[in-house]
Amino acid sequence: MSNTPISFADVFPAATQAQWRARVDGVLKGAPFERLQGRSYDAIAIAPLYGRLLEERPRAVKASGAGWARLARVDNPDPEAANRQALEDLENGATGLHLVFAGAVGAYGFGLPTERASLDTVLEGVALEVGLPIEIDLGPQAQDCAKHLAELLTKAGADLSTVTFGHDPLGQMALQGGASADWAALAPASAAFARTIGGRGFVADGRLAHGAGASEAQELALVTASALAYLRALEGAGVALEAARGMIGFRISADADEILGLAKLRALRRLWARVEEACGLTPAPIHIHAETSLRMMTRRDPWVNILRATVACFSAGLGGADAVSVLPFTQALGLPDDFARRIARNTQSVLLEEANLGRVSDPAAGAGAFETLTDALCEKAWALVQETERAGGLYGALASGALQKQIATTQQERARAIARRKDPITGTSEFPNVAEATVEVLAPLPAQQPANALQIPLPALRLQRDAEAFEALRDRADAEALQTGTRRSVFLANLGPVAAFTARSMFAKNFFEAGGVLAPGNEGFADEASLAEAFKTSGAALACICSSDPLYEEWGQKAARALVKAGARHIYLAGRPGAAEAAWKEAGVSGFIFAGCDVIAVLDEALRLA
Repeated sequence: MSNTPISFADVFPAATQAQWRARVDGVLKGAPFERLQGRSYDAIAIAPLYGRLLEERPRAVKASGAGWARLARVDNPDPEAANRQALEDLENGATGLHLVFAGAVGAYGFGLPTERASLDTVLEGVALEVGLPIEIDLGPQAQDCAKHLAELLTKAGADLSTVTFGHDPLGQMALQGGASADWAALAPASAAFARTIGGRGFVADGRLAHGAGASEAQELALVTASALAYLRALEGAGVALEAARGMIGFRISADADEILGLAKLRALRRLWARVEEACGLTPAPIHIHAETSLRMMTRRDPWVNILRATVACFSAGLGGADAVSVLPFTQALGLPDDFARRIARNTQSVLLEEANLGRVSDPAAGAGAFETLTDALCEKAWALVQETERAGGLYGALASGALQKQIATTQQERARAIARRKDPITGTSEFPNVAEATVEVLAPLPAQQPANALQIPLPALRLQRDAEAFEALRDRADAEALQTGTRRSVFLANLGPVAAFTARSMFAKNFFEAGGVLAPGNEGFADEASLAEAFKTSGAALACICSSDPLYEEWGQKAARALVKAGARHIYLAGRPGAAEAAWKEAGVSGFIFAGCDVIAVLDEALRLA
């Protein structure tokens, strides 16, 4: 038997870009090719097809075959419960810990207490001597805990080079909306802390920018500018640049955009290598800790968060993250229980142990989409870094509010796209489940505490999730249903046979139920009399006409008049009105729902109507 591998691809003739384009043009039927192109929030064009870049080779981002450290978040405010969870995670697949203290950027409403004795309890029974990878989310009051951890690790004989102590004073300023003094006054003490504690004392953290709605390039620019500020602070404290760069870790968000997410991590390494070259240093691998995005998570149908986190973890791992934290799927609801934590832990284990994703270094090398987008993100982010430098560095950009304004502009654009479902959120804005069951958490999210007044105020970056606007509508609908005992509904006025109305009827059902307004289906109606009678018995105050364009022309406006006569207080039409808008309105239609309309505005109106 021959052991010569068979290349099945050789059986088929090679296809060319020109052949593909000819087929595409045939499908487009005269429509511009640009309709197939996407666009990121950095105005980067995303093509439908990329060719292989044969000249590209894998970049040495980290040790080949090393995979990544599977971190377990330790954020329970009860030290004994946190200890139990940490030990369980380490015994069942986690290879490192992510210690999250109260008040940190990644605390998300919870976090470990900031007393030394609490840390002793949290780490009781943990084999510190083996040199566990540890990432710390350091709150403003937790520096003493970081020092205590360094003492415990030193006493155990552990190597502190596996630890990121997470000091991020500039990030804390942006989170709290102020500072006790300007950066020039604070930098020496911050550098002294990072210098004496060992390991990676500083962390350049992009999660706050991401959580506030930043684009990929904006997040990369903030991380790079932050690391630059810390590099300068260490140099000012007398630390040689060669040593100083090793005292800085990098932290970034990974979301469900697989291609841009993977390219973002690759771009971060290139950006920092450019900084090192500008400093006269030979670039060396940096340490990147990726955390799956809270911004992409939903409170509604939270099970979908498992899929989002899996894609995010995939992108982070293949993008070259050295350590990954996967948020449990109920993180947006409150303090996750053991089941949610186990799913998060096993997500990484399956990707590493069963899919073997950690065995290839830089697997995206040579892939046209990843290489092109990595280059584009580098170009966009570097331009933003230069803007920040002209503003006096990251502190200058934060103090002036320029950076916050830039991110807010992107967030507003993102919010518009979400409201119009151009950025769909599965289970929330698309395919909602009004009757979904409650998911348990150990504790609900606490009320947000007002920020302490600081001597130097500056605009804060506020963490927010993409789904919040739709969730607020669902909350309003649920509260009304609880108070009245009846959930608001819209009557689907399906005209004609099933084949005529199904597409628009399903569209309308998903549309209204995204705001908690029930839209029960029916078999359709053949005339105005049966339509009006069914509406009367439905108990609904709202109606939505659904059918095909020919039936709209035939008797759609008659149906609208019949619904008005039957008592409908507000009538929607599924579809664009076109030139007949005035006629539809004269017949009694008050609003139109279609792909690309402002869903949030329409649903807000539907919930306000009596």
